[in-house]
Amino acid sequence: MATVVNPNPAASVEPGYSNDLRFYLNGEEHVIENPDPTTLLVDWLRSAEVGLTGTKKSCAQGGCGACTVMLSRWNGPAKKVDYLSVNSCLRPICSLDGMEITTTEGIGSSRTEFSPIQYRLAKDNGTQCGFCTPGFVMNMHSFLAAKQGETVGQKEIENIFDGNICRCTGYRPILYGMRHFATGWSKDDEKGSMHTLVDPAENVKVAKEIKV
Repeated sequence: MATVVNPNPAASVEPGYSNDLRFYLNGEEHVIENPDPTTLLVDWLRSAEVGLTGTKKSCAQGGCGACTVMLSRWNGPAKKVDYLSVNSCLRPICSLDGMEITTTEGIGSSRTEFSPIQYRLAKDNGTQCGFCTPGFVMNMHSFLAAKQGETVGQKEIENIFDGNICRCTGYRPILYGMRHFATGWSKDDEKGSMHTLVDPAENVKVAKEIKV
């Protein structure tokens, strides 16, 4: 368990209430005592105490998607977990009690194995400077987590990225890579597109499926 403690633990607490904030981050429980209500999730993730800098802070207004992470929360009436892509630059940490946050570090890395989404985006030249890449990856990851067992169309995949901005790569290779996760994708869908190969010296482990 990772614990971040507020330096002012002396704040009074009414009987039956707690000033502790409890949530999960990439599968590990975090407890923050007396959290600052002005602290945003993106700033907390990128802080020295947490150090998850894969989540990027760019516009800080919810407009570019570079700070996208996945939020998982229990839906009581539906009796299931909801998976949502959220802008961490707009999300106060105090709104996360009882929920889970997943960042790009939580779904894969070169130190363990890449997520199929991370790998596909890199293989199909969908990244150049890389600043927007984690946001695209986490938006897609959240979408596929929410759509488990459902039919997913290529146009539907393209439409989920209206909140993600890329300023250098161009959207064609990004969307081409992401459309590979559509239901029924086949070799016929690759006709007319660039075919890329991975240098054997750079081969990395890739997960066989999306892990939620």
